[in-house]
Amino acid sequence: MSAIIRSCPRPMSFAAIIFDFDGVIADSEVRANLSLSESLTAAGMPTTYDECLRDYYGHNWQEAQRRIEARFGRPLPADFRETHRVRARARFMEGFDAVPGAPAFLDTMGAMPRAIASSSRAEYIDWALGLFSLRHHFGDHIYSADGWDRGKPHPDIYLAAAKGVGVDPAACLAIEDSPTGAQAALAAGMTVVGFCGASHITDRAAHGAMLRDTGVHHLAFAFDEISIAA
Repeated sequence: MSAIIRSCPRPMSFAAIIFDFDGVIADSEVRANLSLSESLTAAGMPTTYDECLRDYYGHNWQEAQRRIEARFGRPLPADFRETHRVRARARFMEGFDAVPGAPAFLDTMGAMPRAIASSSRAEYIDWALGLFSLRHHFGDHIYSADGWDRGKPHPDIYLAAAKGVGVDPAACLAIEDSPTGAQAALAAGMTVVGFCGASHITDRAAHGAMLRDTGVHHLAFAFDEISIAA
């Protein structure tokens, strides 16, 4: 089986799909950035949802922390990440779900190799996949850049995912919603779909243009614009 971009003038096929997680599989970015803005504000670092989405979206925690501390000129409280995790989990439980179309798309993939390459914690990804009943689609192929000094936009996590599924990066299709993640997949030598189907993307045309500016090869505004063929 292979992945095919329907909107491409000459359909291209790929041997594996590497998915970003937040904003591609999990419709999580609104809740994640609202809870981060609340946690930072509670810690005496007033930050809005829009600022979080602008400045920290797509980065692993290590890079986000570096950016936060550079902005405010002081370290985060020692217990910040744990207290933030508790707040975020509570907000996620208010109605957290998969991105529309993601479960049905995964059901079409058969035995085609696939992996997740994410900036988020592996434990969170595993929890969310269980919540969505999607855990069986990925097996051991969940790759997290959390704790890595070089997260996205560096290619390391995408290269690790391609190696893990045993497919040359050039034969992989990456699906990414953030410019930071798209840059990482492009640097890994993959063909990249800029995905604009999650709820944090309120102006899809503008977001698509931003992804185009990073160099993505294709845009998809829903999963039904990407198909699986024998």
